[in-house]
This record gives sequence, C-alpha cells and structure tokens, in this order.
Amino acid sequence: MTSTGTHTRRAGTDAAARTAGPQVWDDMTVEVALSLMAAARTRHLVICDADGRRTGRVTLARLTAVRNGSGYTDQVRLRDLVAGRVALTAPPAEAGPAPRHRPLGILSRSR
Repeated sequence: MTSTGTHTRRAGTDAAARTAGPQVWDDMTVEVALSLMAAARTRHLVICDADGRRTGRVTLARLTAVRNGSGYTDQVRLRDLVAGRVALTAPPAEAGPAPRHRPLGILSRSR
C-alpha cells in the first residue's frame, strides 16, 4: 500500500478527539474561529497543532469573552488561548460625565 499524503491515526483517543467536534488548527484567529462556529452551529472547537494532535478545546463562551476582553487584538490565535497568553478580563467601562438628574416633581422656572 502506498501513501498518498494522508496521515494514519491510532485508534482510541485520536478517534474520540475526531468525534468530539470540529477540529481546527491552532494558528486560526479568534475572529475566524467565531465565524466558523456560527456557520457550523457548534458551541465548541477542538484545537489541533501542526502535527494534527489535539491540544485543547475552546467554547463559544470563552472565545466571546476573549474577544470582549482587554487583552484582545485581531492577532490573537487559538494557540494563545491554549497557552494562557490572553487576558479574559472585561474591558473597562468608558467613563463619561455623570448624568444630571433633577428630583421628580421639581421643575426649575426662569423668572
């Protein structure tokens, strides 16, 4: 039998990983992963390295939190999530002037 460029996989854990959800490469950006998840209508992705080995799993909720986080840029890759190099903190609220309210029932009159 000759090889045609496909990789043979061991049965067992690799088979379970393949059926666990859509597999993506770890160099995919967060934005592309979110688009893929929307198109595939899935709530998680299996992350694989360049050798096709499973390195992690990411959920829609985590990707959304990363995208909305203070450490997010459009260069963030899924491998950054697996390695823990991305902050998951929420962005600071924009500070603005405090709203001016008057007590109900009191109107000012100009004389």
